[in-house]
Amino acid sequence: MDHPFPPGVAGAARFPMPGTPIAATSIADAPAVSDVIMRFIDPGTGQVNVPALIAAFEDLARRLPGMVTVPGPDADIDTCVRFRRALGIPDTPDGYRVSVGHPGLAVDPEVNQRLHEAGFTPEQVQLVYDLAVERVMPVIEAMGETHRAETDLAALVEHFGGEERWAEVSRQVSAWGKAHLPEDVYRALASTREGVMALFRMMAEGEPTLAAGGGAGMPAGGAPGEEDLKALMRDPRYWKQRDPAVVRRVAEGFRRLYPGGV
Repeated sequence: MDHPFPPGVAGAARFPMPGTPIAATSIADAPAVSDVIMRFIDPGTGQVNVPALIAAFEDLARRLPGMVTVPGPDADIDTCVRFRRALGIPDTPDGYRVSVGHPGLAVDPEVNQRLHEAGFTPEQVQLVYDLAVERVMPVIEAMGETHRAETDLAALVEHFGGEERWAEVSRQVSAWGKAHLPEDVYRALASTREGVMALFRMMAEGEPTLAAGGGAGMPAGGAPGEEDLKALMRDPRYWKQRDPAVVRRVAEGFRRLYPGGV
């Protein structure tokens, strides 16, 4: 009958038979004996701890159905699907539930499709959108502000007949606005073409009414009066967030109040 284990001391040390004593010198002389094997050796008797070995096997048998195979390059579709589901990846990109924390950003189905193909988990997809809000949107907004400022400046230069004339008007409007208007109102007006034109009109007519609070109130028809414009320009949605709806209301209000200057 063939011996079931490799011959020699090393083979006997690595694969001890149940009930077979193992000399301490044999274990010490067998560096290949792993810590896993030693867990099932009774240190008092040197014999295999059969109950412990059986208990470990039963525990492994219970865990085995819940284990998932990591798919390799040649894995079949079912293996890949089981692995992705174990990670929490939805079966389709529509299964991602993303929260977007910026009004200028929306969930993009094409982006989600790409992320799904790459095996992104829901948490990773959410991180992508969070990073877009945190890192990308400020850059886009800054670029938009720069473009808008350049466009407004070009329009003002053209309106006042050239760069030299605009430089003089700009100096006068700046000095007048700082002297007659609250700082936050002046800064809000000076940040847009419409606001600069309104400042120029008020300066030309000597009407620092926004500072004095002597506005005409709400005109007939519900259009914003000077007091309403003053309140709107103090609103962070106008001077900080540049909310398009609020900016449009301010611009339209100035056009109504100063039709010849805006």
